[in-house]
Parts: sequence; C-alpha cells; structure tokens
Amino acid sequence: MKDLVLATRNKGKIEEFRRILDELAPGSIRLLGLEKFPETSDVDETGDTFEENALLKARSICAETGLPAIADDSGLCVEALYGAPGIYSARFAGTHGDDAANNAKLLQELIHVPDGKRTAYFICVTALVMPDGREVTREGRFYGSIGHEPIGKNGFGYDPLFQPDGLSISSAQMSASEKDAISHRGKSLRAIAPFVLEML
Repeated sequence: MKDLVLATRNKGKIEEFRRILDELAPGSIRLLGLEKFPETSDVDETGDTFEENALLKARSICAETGLPAIADDSGLCVEALYGAPGIYSARFAGTHGDDAANNAKLLQELIHVPDGKRTAYFICVTALVMPDGREVTREGRFYGSIGHEPIGKNGFGYDPLFQPDGLSISSAQMSASEKDAISHRGKSLRAIAPFVLEML
C-alpha cells in the first residue's frame, strides 16, 4: 500500500476521504491523517480562493512529512449572501470548527430570506502535492438550498441545513454512501483519484 497524508485533523473529513478512496482504489492507498504526525504545524489558510488554501495545506504537509500529501479546502456559498461564508465557512461565527455556532449564524443571516432565494452550493477543491514537486487540483460542487432549521445527525458542518437539489431531506439525513455519491468532496476526489493512482 502507498502512503498518502491527508492534511487535516477533522475526523469526519478523514473518514469521508478514506471511504471514497477505498471505493475508488480498494486496498492500494493507506490514508494517514495528521493525528499520525503530531509534530506538524497548523497551516494558516491565507489564500483568497479554495484552490490556494488547498495547495497551501498540501505543500506544507508534503514538505514537513516528506510524503505525498492531499488536502482540500471546502465551503458553503449562499447566493443571497453574495457567496458567503465561502472560504470562511469553518470560522463563519468566529471560532474555527464550531459547527453549531456557524449554523446558527447562517440561519440568522437568512432569517428574512424566502425559500426560493435560499439557493446555495458546497464547493471542494482537492490538491495533491508530491515530494518531487508535481501538483494537481480538482474541483467539485454540490447544489441545493438552505433550510430553516438543522435536521439530521449524519455528516458535519452545514450538512443539517443543506437540502440537496432534487431531494426532500438534508444532507445530514443521507447515509454516508448516498452523500459520497453526489457530494462536492466525492466529485472532487473522484476527479483527482486517477492522478493519485498514477502519481503515487
């Protein structure tokens, strides 16, 4: 098995990446989260785009570990909020990774926005960086709308508020396999997977 470092400590994201990579390349890649590399530094997401932030993280972790690294930057873009929270999705309410606070702030921002105007999409850009300097990025999007209250226990982040197009449930009510099949991260990973298999 080839080792690949995923530049995150988010257990939900690690599990999601692992499931999708196992589906695409069973038994060929050992995905290692940053819990295996406690000495690695946290990477400041100073980029202006999802792609820049994904590359910042993958380059840094590749350099620190000497192993191929994969990272993503993802977020929610709400049309009524002119694309916000966007690259600030994880820290929309101020504290990085406080899902409940981020969801509460989003609902407050949309309190007077009617159903037909609550369209949104998740975006994910995945970056693969190799120790020899090769790099590739791929993007995926997941379209839907924002509900009026959190529903469902699965997933993480804004999943309890996000209703995918064509479905009557939130993405937090979907099974892992259902979500992986249509999610922004699933699409981005499936797009980059051939490069992962070729470049490792």
